[in-house]
Amino acid sequence: MLVRIGSRGSRLALTQAELAARVIRRAGQEVALVPITTAGDRDRSSPFGQIGARGVFVKEIEEALLSGRIDVAVHSAKDMTSSDTEGLAVGAYLERDDPRDALVGAGAITPGMRIGTASVRRKAQLLALDPSLSVEPLRGNIETRLRKARERGLDALVLAACGLDRLGLDGEIGLRFPVETMLPEAAQGALALQVRAGEEELVAGGDAPETRRRVEAERACVASVGAGCLAPVAAHHDGKRLEALIAAEDGSWIERRSGTHAADVAEALLAASRERQAA
Repeated sequence: MLVRIGSRGSRLALTQAELAARVIRRAGQEVALVPITTAGDRDRSSPFGQIGARGVFVKEIEEALLSGRIDVAVHSAKDMTSSDTEGLAVGAYLERDDPRDALVGAGAITPGMRIGTASVRRKAQLLALDPSLSVEPLRGNIETRLRKARERGLDALVLAACGLDRLGLDGEIGLRFPVETMLPEAAQGALALQVRAGEEELVAGGDAPETRRRVEAERACVASVGAGCLAPVAAHHDGKRLEALIAAEDGSWIERRSGTHAADVAEALLAASRERQAA
């Protein structure tokens, strides 16, 4: 049987798709990689909220899976919407890599720095750390963002550490932010192998149960908050407790809550957010 694996076409996405291909080859299947262009790939300048509300890096890949053009979709789990798409299921989460954010171009945050990122979550936490920072929009794949940062004379940029690690660019990292300082995106560092519902066995051999437990708690918390990936929301499970935050985009306030149950943490965050907005 030939298993068609769909992913975005960037170097990082294809590197990640090859990790999924190894899982399927171990089960004795042949594999073909199918690059798919998403809305987020076509528009590399607009803020994510202007491109579409649903996951801008997954929609077209999910549609290809639903229509039968591919058999497995490989996603950076953080790019997925916080709730599962009807008719599809995550058949495996591969063992998680470093979930932290990384500072590139500098070894520390200093007052007045110009820092590039397209993430409102990162922007909010950076400005909460130091309101004197100038946080500037910066989109594109990893290589493009590294180039743009140099061309624009930025002091630093913030990227997911796992992407740099997977591309062998870990030497670019000046600082891996402790999660106490910069709480990661829900599911950051994890790869999700998505299949049609009922076909989970196709990739089940690659599933990492502990990664699944943590990532599903993080995604459930964000889904309960209802903020999706466009709001300053973060969630990270360290194996014992789930910690999550919600923030104002300008960093003027951040509320963190932690606990063992995603629904309880989400409710505490929502209550804190309502109090902030009513003040």
